[in-house]
Amino acid sequence: MIKSTPHLQLFLILVLFSLVILLLDSFRLFAIPQRMVSFVTNPISFGIYRSYQNIDRQFYFIFSAREAGQQNLALKEQIGQLLSENASLRKELAESKALLTQQESIDRRTYNLLPARPIGLGRYLKIDQGLNAGLNLGQPVIFKDNYIGKIIQINQNSSNIELLSDPDSKVAAFTQSLEGKAKGVLLGQFGTELILDKILHEEPVKIGDLVYSEGTESFIPRGLILGQVTQILENENEVFKQAKVKYVFDIGDLELVFVINQ
Repeated sequence: MIKSTPHLQLFLILVLFSLVILLLDSFRLFAIPQRMVSFVTNPISFGIYRSYQNIDRQFYFIFSAREAGQQNLALKEQIGQLLSENASLRKELAESKALLTQQESIDRRTYNLLPARPIGLGRYLKIDQGLNAGLNLGQPVIFKDNYIGKIIQINQNSSNIELLSDPDSKVAAFTQSLEGKAKGVLLGQFGTELILDKILHEEPVKIGDLVYSEGTESFIPRGLILGQVTQILENENEVFKQAKVKYVFDIGDLELVFVINQ
């Protein structure tokens, strides 16, 4: 009689076990255990799947928020750059416009004009041109056909302009209207106020009249606009009358001024 080896016995057991499983499955005897296992494992699988979806959404939100933040930062940088470029273009346009209007106002065959940028405004108007540009003390500074002041302090690369409104400023002036001409002296006051003094009572002057330079001073041409009359100050007991005068533009808004370099 032949003895079976352990391996053969194991093989026969596995074959028998497989046959039993096939037989049981053919009669659908595994359906109940499968349903029981599915009843337990399906909720677990569903929970794992939903957790995976939530985690995936959170990671997507984080990465999307990070990407959106980076894009927002890039957009802010682009907007800042565009605003800066726009400001530069506006400044260049304003300067070009000032140059053009100045050429239309003052004949360059009569005046040699040097453009300068205002870089400070206190008691004096500070400009970015000085000795290196060939400027000298006493030279007049204008904008269009308006007189602004004269150079009283100068160094290599900048100059200070004494304005008409300065208390030390005195300029011979006149007004011209259909009624006639009135002469006087335009005096600077503290602030932006100007007074046209020494006007004879019989000389006509009214609100709205423009005030012009007389040109008797060596540093200022005749006929430049000094301001506009805003109020008449008159007293019958005094020899002279006065008129309050204001600038026709705001000096603080100027992008360029022009030094008459004769």
